Amino acid sequence: METLRLILLFFHLLGMAVLFGGWVVQRVQPTKQVNQPMINGAYTQLVTGVLLTFVRGDAPEVDSAKIAVKGIVVLVIIGLLHANRRKTAVPNAADLAIGLLTVLNVGVAVFWT
Repeated sequence: METLRLILLFFHLLGMAVLFGGWVVQRVQPTKQVNQPMINGAYTQLVTGVLLTFVRGDAPEVDSAKIAVKGIVVLVIIGLLHANRRKTAVPNAADLAIGLLTVLNVGVAVFWT
């Protein structure tokens, strides 16, 4: 069970990296857009995050409040991605929100103990 948890955690972290990396790539573009890696990373985060709550292995008890906050944040990110997916240019506020919410989710994961 611990091996499965570590595999899920590995893909969860990769999902975060792909989401954030896709967002960072847009920083150098004159017009910001939602790219496919951002969407793939967000869904990877959502799916692996849900699975991690069920596969605990040697991990401590699940903090329901922390999981709820992380879940809501990733759902808001997914909502923003889909709302702006077909636009030729993502509004600056939405673009900034996607990046900041991604960083917030990492912060919640690391600092909420």
